[in-house]
Amino acid sequence: MLKIATLLLATLCATPTASATNFQEVSIGEPAPAFELPDLSGEKVSLASHKGKVVVLEWFNPGCPFVKQAHEPGGALETMASSWTEKGVVWLAINSGTPGKQGTGVEVNKDAQKKWNMAHPVLLDEDGKVGRSYAAKTTPQMVVIDEKGNQVYNGALDNAPFGKVKGDSLTPFTAQVIEALIDGKSSPHSRTKPYGCSVKY
Repeated sequence: MLKIATLLLATLCATPTASATNFQEVSIGEPAPAFELPDLSGEKVSLASHKGKVVVLEWFNPGCPFVKQAHEPGGALETMASSWTEKGVVWLAINSGTPGKQGTGVEVNKDAQKKWNMAHPVLLDEDGKVGRSYAAKTTPQMVVIDEKGNQVYNGALDNAPFGKVKGDSLTPFTAQVIEALIDGKSSPHSRTKPYGCSVKY
């Protein structure tokens, strides 16, 4: 039954082809694409204002089952953002959905932010330009930017889609990258294949 449910989720959350959404190429080790987006109160948040800090971008859709699982109790994202922001990491959730599609709208995202105790901003990228500039195809998809403003990781949260580990053991890709940067080391990962629901461009 679990296998059938997982296959159904994969079908419902199928990722669109890159050509259909004009994704840019991911340039690891190069300056991360600049952006300025409104948060849920309408205040503009820019990437440039956080230069000098490690920045994590989390592609977000509160209606996506994979996102829900990750943020619910016991999920990988339940406390991950708060634990890293306490250490000076900047965490930004980005919803690149087109208005009217699944998980979009200020109130829907405010409700999710409150329900999941998300203290970090949720930014609205309603025309999808920022999502495409980072080749964001799924929710959740993670990007890590170093103190110099370079994109050093783009891909999956971990190797456990919907909480089910693929392989012999859990590999928390994003957490490992953040930890390495905080310790002054090079990122142990550069790109992995993201999983989840398609971004609702």
